[in-house]
Amino acid sequence: MTTDTPTARPDGTADALAVPAAHGGCPFDPPPAYREAHRAGPITKVSLWDGAPCWLLTGYRHSRAVLGDHRFSADARVPGFPFLVPGRRELITRTTPTFLRLDDPEHARQRRMLTGDFIIKRVEALRPQIQQIVDEALDAMIAKGGPADLVQEFALPVPSLVICLLLGVPYADHEFFQRHSRTLLDIRVDIEQVDAAQQALTDYLSDLADRKRREPDDSVLSRLVARDELSRAEAAAMGLLLLVAGHETTANMTALGTLALLRHPEQAERLRAQPELMKGAVEELLRYLTIVHLGIPRVALEDVDLDGTLVRAGEGVLCMVSTANRDAELFEDGDRLDVTRDARRHLAFGFGIHQCLGQPLARAELQIALGTLLRRLPGLRLAVPFEEVEVREESLVNGLRALPVSW
Repeated sequence: MTTDTPTARPDGTADALAVPAAHGGCPFDPPPAYREAHRAGPITKVSLWDGAPCWLLTGYRHSRAVLGDHRFSADARVPGFPFLVPGRRELITRTTPTFLRLDDPEHARQRRMLTGDFIIKRVEALRPQIQQIVDEALDAMIAKGGPADLVQEFALPVPSLVICLLLGVPYADHEFFQRHSRTLLDIRVDIEQVDAAQQALTDYLSDLADRKRREPDDSVLSRLVARDELSRAEAAAMGLLLLVAGHETTANMTALGTLALLRHPEQAERLRAQPELMKGAVEELLRYLTIVHLGIPRVALEDVDLDGTLVRAGEGVLCMVSTANRDAELFEDGDRLDVTRDARRHLAFGFGIHQCLGQPLARAELQIALGTLLRRLPGLRLAVPFEEVEVREESLVNGLRALPVSW
C-alpha cells in the first residue's frame, strides 16, 4: 500500500498514483489519493503494485459507462485484467471461476440459476424471518449489557444467519467460514494463506453440496445441485461466492452505516421521527459509504474511445465507484450524508449485467437492521471516541474492526 498522490509528468498527465491507495483518516470517505485524482480529472493513468499501467475512472458517468459496456470484460483470466495485490492472478488460474468473473454467455447461464432466489418478491417473503433474526441478535446483545461490540454482537451475526438460512449452511460453522472469509478478503496476507483459506471453504462447500444431493432440502444450495447443470467444483465455487459475499458486505455496511448515523445524530433523529424514510436512507448510506472502496476491475477487449481517451485492448480499468458516488455531476454536495436525498442511481452494487445479484436481500437486511437499532435503542451511542474506531484497512471490503457502543 502507498500514500502516493498523482504527480504531473512533463506531458501533463498524472500517472504517479499507485493503487491500491491508503485509507484516509475518515472511515466514510474514499482514499484521499482517489479524491485528489478526481479533482484532476475523471480518467487518470495509474500504476498497479507491479508497475503495470491501468486506467483509474473516478467519475460517475465514465464508471457507469464502462460497467455497462460489453467491450470491457469482468473475466479475470483475460490478459491485462488488473489485480490489486500479488499472487491473485496465479490463484485465479487454478480455481473454478464463478459468474462474477465470467462474461456472457457463461456468466448468464450460471447467474440464471440463482436469479429466482434473489428476486424482490422472494426477498420480501423473507422479511419476517429477517426481522426475527435481527430481534433475537439485539435481544442477546442487550441481555449481555453494554458496552458491546456491535460488529461481533449484531452486524456480523445477522447477515451470517440470513445467508446460512438461504444457502442451507449450518450456522454452527460460522466461526470457520467467517475466519476463512476474512483471509480471502485480506490484501496483506501472503498468497499461500489465501490459497489455503479458499481450499478449506471449497472442500467444506463441496462436502455440503454432496450432502444436499443425498438429502435435499429447500435451500439454495440444494436447488443448485438438483439442477444437474453444474459440476461439483462449480457448485462449490458458487456456494463459496454466495456465502462470503452474503455476509461480509452486509455486515460491514451495517456497522459502518450505524457509525455514520451515530456521527450524524441529526440524521438518526430524522429517521427515528420518520421511519418511512429508512428505504431511501439505506440508498443514501450505500452511496455515501460505498464499501467496495478499492474499485471494480475490468479489462478492455478492444480499443475503446472513452470520452476522448483511448483505452487500448488489453488495458486494465478500475472503476472507482466510491468517488463516482460522490461525483457532483450527479450528487450535489456528495460528501454530505443526507437521508432525504434521492440516491437511487448510486453504483454501490455496480452496474450492468454484473451488478450485485443479492442487492434486494442486502437492502432488506439493512433496512430492517438499522431501523430496528434506531427504534429499540434510542440512546445508542459510541462507547469510545470516534477517532478510536478502527477501520479494517487490510480488507478488500471497507469495514470496521470493532464498533464499541453503549445505549
